[in-house]
Amino acid sequence: MKTEIIISGFGGQGVLSMGKILAYSGLMEDKEVTWMPAYGPEQRGGTANVTVIVSDERISSPILSKFDVAIVLNQPSLDKFESKVKPGGVLIYDGYGIIAPPTRKDINVYRIDAMDKAAEMKNAKVFNMIVLGGLLKVCPVVSTDGLKKALYKSLPERHHNMIPLNMEAVSVGMEIIQQQ
Repeated sequence: MKTEIIISGFGGQGVLSMGKILAYSGLMEDKEVTWMPAYGPEQRGGTANVTVIVSDERISSPILSKFDVAIVLNQPSLDKFESKVKPGGVLIYDGYGIIAPPTRKDINVYRIDAMDKAAEMKNAKVFNMIVLGGLLKVCPVVSTDGLKKALYKSLPERHHNMIPLNMEAVSVGMEIIQQQ
C-alpha cells in the first residue's frame, strides 16, 4: 500500500517536523518513505509544506501533483491543495486557521480543532502531534508504536522527557477528529 500525503501551513506550526516524524515512523516499520519539504525564505510565518510518501514497495518519484491525503492548517494551504486531493481521498483541516471550509463532495473531509485543544492542554508545541493523531485515526499509515519509536529516534535526547506528552497529544487527536 502507498499513501501520498501533503502537509501544509504557516512556518512555525510544526509542518516540517510532522512530516519528518511521519517519515521516521515509516522507517521504524521497515516501509519505504520520502520526505520532501518546501518553504519560502520567510520560514517562520511564511507558508511551508512537506510531501511524505509511505509505501510497502519502492517509491519511483517523490514529486507529486495529486495526493491521497492533504492536511491543511491555514486558508492559503486549503486554497492551494483542496483541488489536488484525489477523488475519494482525505482532507484534514484545523478549524482555527480556516475561514472558508472545504467544499468538495468527492473527498472525505475531516475537521480537527487541534489549535484549540493545544491551548486547552496549555502547550502550543503539541499542536502538530494532535494533528498527526487525527491523521493516524482516519488513515493509519503507521502505528502509534512506530510513531513512538520515531520520536525517540528523531528528537534530541534532551527532549525525550516530552515524548509521553507528545503521545498523549496523539491520543487526543485521535479522539477529537470529526468527519464533516
